[in-house]
Amino acid sequence: MFAIIGIFVVLGAVVGGYLLEGGNLHVIIQPVELLIIYGAATGAFLISSPKKVVAQVVGSIGSVFKGHEMGKQGYLDVLLMMFELLNVARKDGLLAIESHVNNPDASPIFTKYPSVLANHAVKDFMCDNFKAFLAGNMNSHDLENLMDIDIEAHHHHAMIPSEAISKIADGMPALGIVAAVLGVVLTMGKISEPPEVLGHSIGAALVGTFLGVLTAYGFVGPISQNLAYIAKEHEIQLNVVKTAILACAMNWPPAMSVEAARRAISGSERPSFEELEEAIKAARQK
Repeated sequence: MFAIIGIFVVLGAVVGGYLLEGGNLHVIIQPVELLIIYGAATGAFLISSPKKVVAQVVGSIGSVFKGHEMGKQGYLDVLLMMFELLNVARKDGLLAIESHVNNPDASPIFTKYPSVLANHAVKDFMCDNFKAFLAGNMNSHDLENLMDIDIEAHHHHAMIPSEAISKIADGMPALGIVAAVLGVVLTMGKISEPPEVLGHSIGAALVGTFLGVLTAYGFVGPISQNLAYIAKEHEIQLNVVKTAILACAMNWPPAMSVEAARRAISGSERPSFEELEEAIKAARQK
C-alpha cells in the first residue's frame, strides 16, 4: 500500500513541479524513448539472469505492493505455537512433538495458528530443524551451526530479487543516455530546420535522460530496497524460531525459551514481556 502511495507521490511531485513551472506534458510524453529505455532494460535483465532468477524476480514484485510485515500479532502467534510445542516436549519428551513436525498441516498445535502455517519459510525451518534435532541427537552448538547454514541459504535466496533489480536500476540512467544520444543523432539530420523544430527535437532527446534517471532513482531503486527489507524481515523471523529451538536444546523451560525468542524480534513488532506473558496465560487456560 505504501509503495503505491509512494509512486503517486513521486509522479505528483515531478509532474506537478514541471506543470507549475509552465511545462507542457506533451513534450515529455515520448513513447519511442520509453520503448528504447524500458525495452533495452528488459533485454539486459534477460541476458544477465537465468530463468529461475527471472521467475523469482517476477514473482516477488507483488510483495512490494501488498502488506508483507508479520506484525506484532504474527510474532505472538509464532511464539505461542513454539511455547505449545516446547511444552509438549517438556511434559512428554522430545519424541512427542515428532508427529507435529512431520505433518504440521494435520497437527492440532499448528492448525491453531493459520498465520504460521501460511508462512512456509518459518514453518519449514521450524519443522526441518526439529526433525534434525530429534534424528541426530545433536548438541546445542552443532544445532546452532546447522540452523545458521539454513538461515544463510534462505537469506541468500531471498536477496536475489533485490540484487537483480538493483542492477537494473544502476543501468537505467545509462540507457536513458543511449535514448538521448539517438535523439541527438536524429536532430543532426534536421540541422537545416528552423530553430523551433530543432528545439523541440533536442528537448525530446533530453527526455530520454530524464526518464532513465527518474525511473532508476524514483521507482526501480526503491523497489529493490523494499525487497531487501522484506528479505531482512524473513531473516529475523527465522532467527526468532532459531532462538527458541536453541533454548530448548539447552534444556531451558518453555516460558524462558520463548522469552529468549521474543528478544530476537526488533522494533515495534516486538511484543512486550507483559504481552507475551498474558498471551501464554490465555493459551494455558484454553
